[in-house]
Amino acid sequence: MPQLTLYHAAPSRSSIVRWMLEEIGEPYDIHLLSLSKGENRAPEYLVINPMGKVPALRHGDVVITEAAAICAYLADEFPRAKLNIPLGDRRRGPYLKWLFFGPSCIEPAMMDRAFPRKEEARRAALGYGDFDTAMDVVAKAVSSGPYFMGDQFTAADVVIGSGLRFGMMFKLLPERAEFTAYTGRLAQRPALQRTDSKDKELAAA
Repeated sequence: MPQLTLYHAAPSRSSIVRWMLEEIGEPYDIHLLSLSKGENRAPEYLVINPMGKVPALRHGDVVITEAAAICAYLADEFPRAKLNIPLGDRRRGPYLKWLFFGPSCIEPAMMDRAFPRKEEARRAALGYGDFDTAMDVVAKAVSSGPYFMGDQFTAADVVIGSGLRFGMMFKLLPERAEFTAYTGRLAQRPALQRTDSKDKELAAA
């Protein structure tokens, strides 16, 4: 019986973690939740994640929430997949920076643009600074690739790659040449292809 269980809804941010699980190649179970039916707000799930969000991951008796944190945990817990930069490697600092750049800069910049405030916030008040700078920083990083850590594909690519794919799919991010080339490389990964196929089946059902 797999020790890994993903609390999942398709489509949702939990697809980020499903992709990560497919990349590490360990057996896992899916506990499917219907967001439209409010199952993520049911008392039994709030015990798992009091935020009432997906994803959540159970690994044995440990529960981890927040997609980037789960991906970081899985990368370190299953190092055979080579999806992390280990402790002691000087590249771990830049790796962690990119791993958390997605939820701390790309996603809020994207959502702020999609749902603008009545009054524009001061740049210094925003953790990501401004939209154009955030996009330029990412574009420069992926153009020197093929991945954020050079030739090594890591959990940072799962997190940021998922955000870029989502943002361009729904026209929330610009389809810059650097982004389309990068996500095109990601689309060739068998683990991502399996994730997309499995989630399409769930969404159709």
